[in-house]
Amino acid sequence: MRLVLQYDGSEFHGWQRQSDLRTIQAVVEDTLATIVGEPTIVHASGRTDAGVHALGQVAHFETTSRLPAETVKRAMNARLPHDVAVARAFESDTEFHARFSAIRKTYCYQFHIGDYEHPFRRRYYLHQWRALDLAAMRAAASQLVGTHDFKSFAAQAVDREDTVRTLYALRVLRIRDGVRVFATGSGFLQHMVRALAGLLLKIGRHKLDIQDAGRILAAKDRREAPSALPAHGLFLWKVDYVLRRFGVDSESSGP
Repeated sequence: MRLVLQYDGSEFHGWQRQSDLRTIQAVVEDTLATIVGEPTIVHASGRTDAGVHALGQVAHFETTSRLPAETVKRAMNARLPHDVAVARAFESDTEFHARFSAIRKTYCYQFHIGDYEHPFRRRYYLHQWRALDLAAMRAAASQLVGTHDFKSFAAQAVDREDTVRTLYALRVLRIRDGVRVFATGSGFLQHMVRALAGLLLKIGRHKLDIQDAGRILAAKDRREAPSALPAHGLFLWKVDYVLRRFGVDSESSGP
């Protein structure tokens, strides 16, 4: 069974189950077990870090229960805490895997721009006092699109990991009283999107030049790039699949 999950990550220690810590995986698995009457392991499209939110996280689990997907969805939403919800549920082919069947993921980093920190945006946006140079941010973003070694934008913990990834799009969009940075790729390294957003923010504030984007990418050195931005501004926006072969109509988990 395939689930599309939405959650406010503010009070969670990330996706992955950890002993004595509140995580999304633990909450979802424990809730499911009470509904289907058996222990379940829930596999996600990716592990979001502590404080990161999701509008379109995809997960799957296997069960011997005969409950229909819509019944599972309703039962879960009646039992889950207020900061997690099941947006959609589908019975799926057993070949489907939330992580390995994905073809693209999109993350969004949000900035609120104004002369005060908006009380209803503070948990989901990074506040900026002054307007950002969107033209400069877009010019820099264009240098990062493609297949590259993104080691400069990875957490130090991934030093031994293959750091080559394909970034299909890096868009900078103006919204009311703010800016959104959308990153769409084949997959992302830990902290990669927050580090990319941090670089674009520096360029948008004229703390770095446009050409610094290419220079930092080519350096393949985490010390060259700005620090990753705080987790609270980041959303897993959607995950894309070629799903028709799995008997599911939708190709995207996003809003």
